[in-house]
Amino acid sequence: MLILILSLVVLGCFAALLGLISHKKAGKDDVILEGSGSCSTCNGEDEHCIHDCILEAAVKEVEYFDDEELDAFISRESDSYTEKEIEQFREILYTMNQKEVADWNRSLTIRGINIPNDLKDEMIMMIENN
Repeated sequence: MLILILSLVVLGCFAALLGLISHKKAGKDDVILEGSGSCSTCNGEDEHCIHDCILEAAVKEVEYFDDEELDAFISRESDSYTEKEIEQFREILYTMNQKEVADWNRSLTIRGINIPNDLKDEMIMMIENN
């Protein structure tokens, strides 16, 4: 029994030694990737950044942009808005700082509010031009 235990210990030490030698031979250091920055700097091109920002936003409190009245449109299809309702969205969109548009879009998404189809292109242009 003692021989079996000693054999296992020696085998374990030998395996650890081989692992260290092969790691040193490869000559590769462990690479630590730097984070892609905060969500305020996420420009929408990096899928990892977008994913992280959505996850981060999901655990934070919902941020409102003086648009509480839009909560009436939760779960509404984006092609079912009237002209008057589209104007409500447009008024908020064009009165906010252009740098806040992406955050506002995330806020609406988290709240379950779909942007009217008529405004989607305008919103995308504002986000891309930021």
